[in-house]
Amino acid sequence: MRKLSLGALSGFVLFVAGCGGGGSYANNPRPAAPITVTAAIRPDGVVISPGRIGAGPIVLIATNLTSSSQELVVGQGTSATGDSTGPINPQGVGQLKVDVNPGHYTISASRRSVRPAILAVGKPRPSAQNDLLQP
Repeated sequence: MRKLSLGALSGFVLFVAGCGGGGSYANNPRPAAPITVTAAIRPDGVVISPGRIGAGPIVLIATNLTSSSQELVVGQGTSATGDSTGPINPQGVGQLKVDVNPGHYTISASRRSVRPAILAVGKPRPSAQNDLLQP
């Protein structure tokens, strides 16, 4: 009888513990899956691909094809300030993760002699809620 009551008690404790706190869980959709935008810092200017994307998270992969160390800066509109990579050595690669909203972004190098590129960002990309194998 003692084994039965001890088993029943432990089963009841597990049942009560599994009931949860009663708070509601907001099943908000995931953001859009990140996309990769590539940038090349060349002596004559910054070149990006693609030049038009939908709003959401991006991973900017930049390569420095100049002879001096550069930083790549992502600024909203014509602003030269914003998120930036660390210094990218000549022939080196840098990475920057940014969540972009609709509008235009200036992708510029730290040296003012390098012409900036413009990234056009349109309406938000769809949620990655139902995409398999997402991080």
